[in-house]
Formats: sequence, C-alpha cells, structure tokens
Amino acid sequence: MSSSCQTVGLLLVPGFALMSYASVVEPLRAANLLAGRELYRWVHITPGPEAVTASCGATVPCVAPAAAGPVDFLFVCAGGNPAAFRDRATLAWLRALAAQGVRIGGVSGGPVILAKAGIMDGYHMTVHWEHAPAVAEAYPNILLTRSIYIVDRNRLTCAGGTAPLDMMHALIAQAHGPELARKVSDWFMHTDIRPAQSAQRASLTERYGVHDERLTAALELMESHPGEPLSRADTARRIGLSTRQLDRLFAEKLGASFAGHYRGLRLERARDLLRQSSVPITEIALGCGFSSGSHFSRAYRQAFGITPAMERRG
Repeated sequence: MSSSCQTVGLLLVPGFALMSYASVVEPLRAANLLAGRELYRWVHITPGPEAVTASCGATVPCVAPAAAGPVDFLFVCAGGNPAAFRDRATLAWLRALAAQGVRIGGVSGGPVILAKAGIMDGYHMTVHWEHAPAVAEAYPNILLTRSIYIVDRNRLTCAGGTAPLDMMHALIAQAHGPELARKVSDWFMHTDIRPAQSAQRASLTERYGVHDERLTAALELMESHPGEPLSRADTARRIGLSTRQLDRLFAEKLGASFAGHYRGLRLERARDLLRQSSVPITEIALGCGFSSGSHFSRAYRQAFGITPAMERRG
C-alpha cells in the first residue's frame, strides 16, 4: 500500500459532465478526511480560460497544463461532443505524459479525447454508451468494451455518470487497502459496489418494460445488427417463431411493427454518429443499413423533422 501523497490532475474540457467529475474528485477528498492525512491532492487543468464551465453552468477555476506541475494520475473529464475537441497543444501534452509513463484516464467523454491524442491504440477502453458507436467507427485499433470502467496497464477509462465511484473505490483499495475504500464508499452511501465489467445501461427487459424472452431475444439481435439489418424472416427463425408470431409479438408488447422499430433503432444510432463523429453522412447511411444517402435523408427527416446535414450542423 502507498504511504506517499499522490497528485491527481483533472483536465476539464468546457461542457464537462459535473456528476462524472464529482464522482472522481469527491472520493479523493473523503479518503483524505477518513484517513486523517493527505493521501491525495488534486489540480484542475484546462487548455482554455482560467475558469471552465460544466454542462450545468457551474464553473471551476483551473490552471494551464504548463503550470500544473508533475502529476501521478491525469483524468480527462469531458461531456457534450468530445469528438469536436481539437486543441493540438493539449493533445501533444497528453502524448508527452503518456511517453513519461503517467497513468492517464478518461471519464464520460474523456476517453474520446485520449483516443484523439493517439494514446489508446492497442488498449482496452470503455466510454459512455452515447459515444461508443462513433469511437468504434473512428478508431478501429482500440479494443472497445461496454464496461462501466476498465483499467488496462497505465490507462483508466470510465463511462461516466456515477461509474467513477466504482472506479475510485477500486483505485483507493489498490493504493490504501479495502477497508479505507469501503469507508469512502459508505461515506457516500454507495454500498453496492459494481465490478468493472458491469453493464452501462439497464437490461432490455428494464428499458422496454417487457418480460417475454422471445421479444428480448429479438431486440438483442436487432441492436447487435444495425449495419446489416436482419430480415424479419431471419430474426423470426433465429428465435424459433414464425413471421406472423413475430409481428404479433411486436404489435402486442411494443405497439410497433418489426420494421418500424428496427428502423428507429438504426436511426438512433445514425443520430449518435452524426452528433459524435466526423464520419461522412453517406458512410453513416450505409453503416446504419440504409440503401442510399437519399433514402437515409428521407427516413431521418420523417423521424426527427430535420435532415442529417442539419443535424450535423447542430
């Protein structure tokens, strides 16, 4: 167990998710308080103005990377659209820290920025589910998982939300023992510690409010095949139903047709890619199972009231 004080850098990107940030820094504060000594100190860093505004409007005073001094850990906290982050000096600074062997992490949209810096190739990584499709498209050399957090050598990535509470429990336990980690988690009434591989989203049963195993099997197949959609007949065959039975199941349980629900899933994925990536619109159309850009544009406007090009412009 470590007896020295560790310095944690928190790189805050404008629009960062306040809950994710708090779930990283508050366990550090509690660890110091409950241990009765300074185990951690932290410094807020930003590439931009001296005060960074979170997604909710709260501001945090920061220093520039050059003034931060040496750090043992660095966590990049981001939200909104991290794919739009293009500060070359900061990306170069992240690469320099990686070359020095500093442990670097990303929270919520932060892992996207680590990928943009080129320091995640060959590493297992997770990211908030909203950003996952864009990351998978843009960075094929990254081993993307859907865990709530993952530690791979000197890289730590976390999906955000309250998941950093689970990650910080693991890091505090590793450095200072499980007893202190438990006290910290109890302090925040975080008594149900989730393992790293826990799912980011509620189960299909919870999300759709259905308990029919045949329907959840069909939904799972549909969600796992957005780019090359399974036919109605193929889906029915795989779950042991006739197409008529499949149609009745969707109509009775979801109040939708099989084709209509599937199209909605693919359009939701397309919207995430338009908002979170720079993948060309035509490639998004084909990657989400639409036969052409014009077919995609018509379906998108019908579903969301705007064209894909308008969506991308914000």
